[in-house]
Amino acid sequence: MDAKIYDMAKVQNTAQAQNKALVYDDRSKVYDVVVVGGGAAGLSAALVLGRARRRVAVVDAGAPRNAPAARLQGYLSRDGMPPADLLAAGRAEVAGYGVESVEDQVVGIDAGFFVRLASGRVLKARRILVATGVGDDLPEIDGARQRWGRDLLHCPYCHGWEVRDQPLGVLGTLTGSVQHALLVRQWSEDVVFFAHTYDLSSAERAQLDARRVRIVSGEVVRLVVEDDRLAGVELADGRVIARTAVFLRPGNVPHADGLLTGLGCRLDEAGFVAVDATGQTSAFGVWAAGNVVDPRAQLITSAGAGSAAAIALNAHLVQEDVERAVAASEPADGVFSAAMEARVSRMVLGDRRHGI
Repeated sequence: MDAKIYDMAKVQNTAQAQNKALVYDDRSKVYDVVVVGGGAAGLSAALVLGRARRRVAVVDAGAPRNAPAARLQGYLSRDGMPPADLLAAGRAEVAGYGVESVEDQVVGIDAGFFVRLASGRVLKARRILVATGVGDDLPEIDGARQRWGRDLLHCPYCHGWEVRDQPLGVLGTLTGSVQHALLVRQWSEDVVFFAHTYDLSSAERAQLDARRVRIVSGEVVRLVVEDDRLAGVELADGRVIARTAVFLRPGNVPHADGLLTGLGCRLDEAGFVAVDATGQTSAFGVWAAGNVVDPRAQLITSAGAGSAAAIALNAHLVQEDVERAVAASEPADGVFSAAMEARVSRMVLGDRRHGI
């Protein structure tokens, strides 16, 4: 065996020996896949894996990003369904294939895929799928968090139809806010762009003027609410501009849980995990899907990404199952047999082993 591989194998064996000290619920229960996050991406992946007869656990802390919204829109066959109902239906469906739903929070994942939960439980897995989504970074405006997902909105494809032809606003915050206003204009002829902290260029002003989007300068300080409905937008100088809904492009930030970086996954320039077309990360045995990869993915897109990741995960496990079966069927010809060397190489280096 190559000395480099042998040294790495010793490191791997040491880590595995240390992990044996961990006490998890049932030593006979090693999950094929632990899915971290039980939203559309995670449950879709669990459904595919359960139907593939894999032992799967879905760990979810019960704080979905779309919880404030009354309805989910644009999801074929589920348009208008309350978000909580979609999740409940998904959990019931995956349970029918033996998938275990765990109401808990993952606080860490150790080498060898020992998944530590806030309750103290530890789950052992062969593979990991992270589908924890993102958080929305909202501006510090009075009433913003209280109205988020109700009449302070993000996606016009999700909410535009419900507020069509109404007096709408778009808040200038991040790069792309003007494009957001031009998009919202598709749903109403009465759109106001609140410049707020956004520095408009002359070209952007010309675009807004051409589409008859009124520009209101001045910092926004409060969302005016009457009878539990948005009535207007108050500026620092005291002006109140009547609006029934306001859109903004929030800052989407990965959750600061450190799970993916702790597993050694490579991140892109924006801080999101980098994956291939199937959702596989740069770390062996780790996949990611949904908004944790693409913050702009719609609910239905995230579900599709979870399904694709599950198919790739199962194929990866099948390959490992075959290699184990072949190694077990070969006659033993010493500790450093060709079969043993191939197995150690795969365990330590994963997909990087090719070309060594």
